[in-house]
Amino acid sequence: MNWILAEDDRIVLQVRAVPRASKDEIKGVRGDVLRIGVRAAPEDGKANKALVLFLARLLDIRRKNVAILAGEKSRLKRVAITGVGLDDAVKSLTRDQ
Repeated sequence: MNWILAEDDRIVLQVRAVPRASKDEIKGVRGDVLRIGVRAAPEDGKANKALVLFLARLLDIRRKNVAILAGEKSRLKRVAITGVGLDDAVKSLTRDQ
Protein backbone atom coordinates (compact mmCIF):
# COMPACT_ATOMS: atom_id res chain seq x y z
CA MET A 1 0.00 0.00 0.00
CA ASN A 2 2.09 2.86 -1.31
CA TRP A 3 -0.83 5.29 -1.11
CA ILE A 4 -0.84 5.45 2.70
CA LEU A 5 1.95 5.58 5.25
CA ALA A 6 2.43 6.34 8.91
CA GLU A 7 4.67 9.28 9.85
CA ASP A 8 5.19 10.08 13.53
CA ASP A 9 1.72 10.83 14.95
CA ARG A 10 -0.08 11.12 11.61
CA ILE A 11 -0.81 9.23 8.45
CA VAL A 12 -0.17 10.61 4.99
CA LEU A 13 -2.26 9.76 1.94
CA GLN A 14 -1.31 10.08 -1.71
CA VAL A 15 -4.61 11.20 -3.29
CA ARG A 16 -5.78 11.83 -6.81
CA ALA A 17 -8.80 14.11 -6.53
CA VAL A 18 -11.56 13.77 -9.11
CA PRO A 19 -13.56 17.02 -9.01
CA ARG A 20 -17.07 17.32 -10.44
CA ALA A 21 -17.78 13.66 -9.68
CA SER A 22 -21.37 12.48 -9.53
CA LYS A 23 -21.00 11.97 -5.76
CA ASP A 24 -18.40 12.20 -3.01
CA GLU A 25 -16.83 8.74 -2.88
CA ILE A 26 -13.71 6.63 -2.76
CA LYS A 27 -13.13 5.50 -6.32
CA GLY A 28 -10.43 3.00 -5.43
CA VAL A 29 -6.69 2.61 -5.51
CA ARG A 30 -4.85 2.98 -8.79
CA GLY A 31 -1.13 2.44 -8.64
CA ASP A 32 0.20 4.33 -5.65
CA VAL A 33 -2.69 6.81 -5.22
CA LEU A 34 -6.13 6.69 -3.64
CA ARG A 35 -8.70 8.15 -6.05
CA ILE A 36 -11.41 10.22 -4.37
CA GLY A 37 -14.28 11.83 -6.22
CA VAL A 38 -15.84 15.04 -4.94
CA ARG A 39 -18.86 16.83 -6.38
CA ALA A 40 -17.34 20.28 -5.96
CA ALA A 41 -15.68 22.10 -8.83
CA PRO A 42 -11.96 22.87 -8.69
CA GLU A 43 -12.45 26.62 -8.32
CA ASP A 44 -11.64 28.86 -5.39
CA GLY A 45 -10.53 25.88 -3.29
CA LYS A 46 -14.02 24.34 -3.26
CA ALA A 47 -12.82 20.86 -4.28
CA ASN A 48 -10.07 20.95 -1.63
CA LYS A 49 -12.58 21.91 1.06
CA ALA A 50 -14.92 19.15 -0.09
CA LEU A 51 -12.07 16.62 -0.02
CA VAL A 52 -11.10 17.59 3.54
CA LEU A 53 -14.71 17.45 4.72
CA PHE A 54 -15.33 14.10 3.02
CA LEU A 55 -12.24 12.52 4.59
CA ALA A 56 -13.10 13.92 8.03
CA ARG A 57 -16.64 12.53 7.84
CA LEU A 58 -15.51 9.17 6.50
CA LEU A 59 -12.86 8.76 9.22
CA ASP A 60 -15.11 10.26 11.93
CA ILE A 61 -12.60 12.95 12.90
CA ARG A 62 -12.62 16.75 13.00
CA ARG A 63 -11.87 18.74 9.84
CA LYS A 64 -8.89 20.35 11.55
CA ASN A 65 -7.29 16.87 11.70
CA VAL A 66 -7.13 16.74 7.89
CA ALA A 67 -4.62 18.95 6.06
CA ILE A 68 -3.48 19.13 2.46
CA LEU A 69 0.32 19.15 2.59
CA ALA A 70 1.01 19.45 -1.13
CA GLY A 71 -0.94 19.78 -4.35
CA GLU A 72 -3.54 22.39 -3.48
CA LYS A 73 -3.70 23.43 -7.14
CA SER A 74 -3.22 19.93 -8.53
CA ARG A 75 -5.28 16.77 -8.69
CA LEU A 76 -2.41 14.87 -7.08
CA LYS A 77 -2.25 15.69 -3.39
CA ARG A 78 -0.51 14.66 -0.18
CA VAL A 79 -2.97 14.71 2.71
CA ALA A 80 -2.00 14.45 6.38
CA ILE A 81 -4.45 13.02 8.87
CA THR A 82 -4.23 12.92 12.67
CA GLY A 83 -6.60 11.41 15.19
CA VAL A 84 -6.98 8.01 13.53
CA GLY A 85 -4.73 4.96 13.41
CA LEU A 86 -3.30 3.44 10.25
CA ASP A 87 -5.34 0.23 10.46
CA ASP A 88 -8.61 2.06 11.10
CA ALA A 89 -7.91 4.47 8.25
CA VAL A 90 -7.20 1.65 5.81
CA LYS A 91 -10.44 -0.11 6.82
CA SER A 92 -12.51 3.04 6.39
CA LEU A 93 -10.89 4.08 3.12
CA THR A 94 -11.12 0.65 1.48
CA ARG A 95 -14.42 -0.52 2.99
CA ASP A 96 -16.30 -0.83 -0.30
CA GLN A 97 -13.36 -1.77 -2.49
